[in-house]
Amino acid sequence: MRVGVPAEIKIAERRVGLTPTSVRELTMRGHSVLLQTGAGTGIGASDDDYSAAGARVAPDAQSVFAESELIVKVKEPQAAERAMLGPDHVLFTYLHLAPDPAQTEELLACGTSCIAYETVTDSKGGLPLLAPMSQVAGRMSIQAGARCLEAPSGGSGRLLGGVPGVASARTLVLGGGVVGENAIEMAVGMGSQVTVLDRSLEVLNRLSRRFGSALETLYSTGATLEEQVLAADLVIGAVLVKGAAAPKLIGPELVKRMKPGSVLVDVAIDQGGCFATSRPTTHAEPTYVIDDVVHYCVANMPGAVPQTSTHALNNATLPFTLALADKGLECALLDDEHLLNGLNVYRGLLTEQHVAEAQGLEYTSPLAALSPTSRPTPPPTARTVPTAPTSPASTR
Repeated sequence: MRVGVPAEIKIAERRVGLTPTSVRELTMRGHSVLLQTGAGTGIGASDDDYSAAGARVAPDAQSVFAESELIVKVKEPQAAERAMLGPDHVLFTYLHLAPDPAQTEELLACGTSCIAYETVTDSKGGLPLLAPMSQVAGRMSIQAGARCLEAPSGGSGRLLGGVPGVASARTLVLGGGVVGENAIEMAVGMGSQVTVLDRSLEVLNRLSRRFGSALETLYSTGATLEEQVLAADLVIGAVLVKGAAAPKLIGPELVKRMKPGSVLVDVAIDQGGCFATSRPTTHAEPTYVIDDVVHYCVANMPGAVPQTSTHALNNATLPFTLALADKGLECALLDDEHLLNGLNVYRGLLTEQHVAEAQGLEYTSPLAALSPTSRPTPPPTARTVPTAPTSPASTR
């Protein structure tokens, strides 16, 4: 199979879809890999490193999209990238479609088949391709929150862990999943007073056993949420509903009543955010202030640590990438129910129920979509992907 790796173009995104090591695994199996020049710069991997692993290097994204069948990315395709997708492409990346109707509409229209990292499952009901970035984002949320508490950032001027004789700041974590647990680990390690809210007693029991008296675990109710938000210096939004838009846990009226200089870090911003006052920000301009509360809502937090993030992500995605390349899309999906759960769009059909519900669109189950009778006629404007050239592209 012809596998393409374009450079990421989302603002301040430095990760890359495949590492040289992953490229090597693909080329050793007889697949070809075409990489956009400079795509690996953010992780310290040069074009020569990729060439040594067996990849060809293309001068631009257009060449990568035109010559490839399987496109492996990190972030959702931006508008310019969506314009280059067609019905002969398979896209494997994070999508986060629920809060993004424009992206959904364009991916349906172009006929591309799209597998979203964040909805691929495992045998325990987990999300193995989301987990590595959730671990990174959870840990980074505390680092970011601690910086935002500093007075030059607009915060209250409190040190998260305090010092002897001075109380530490209070951290509230909303949600005890992968993001929440990693945020708790960092906050406890820095000496903060930490509370977690969750509605799963199993989760609360697990966290209590792990962190002991260093963590206060509370069952989440409306009254408890309000009380803890008003007492907190730093609030981490770590909620996730698979494939769906994040629930709005903190409304604007509650934000108005929070302590001046307190901080909200919305790790759920990729799924629309869990605070009513959240809007996506970038690493270049990560924060804004509403009602004296600092908001940190960077939509690609792990992009700030691309070396760690890319290698962690590839450790999780590589087996699925190899399966798609080795077997082809349909065979790989039918052989693995967990990969099948990652199918969000298939040749003009929406195959993720939560996205359909969030946007009021028609839903087709992945198995039904794969049935030949369910496939719609490709749009008349769909682009046919040309075959790869016989002579290798120049490398740089």
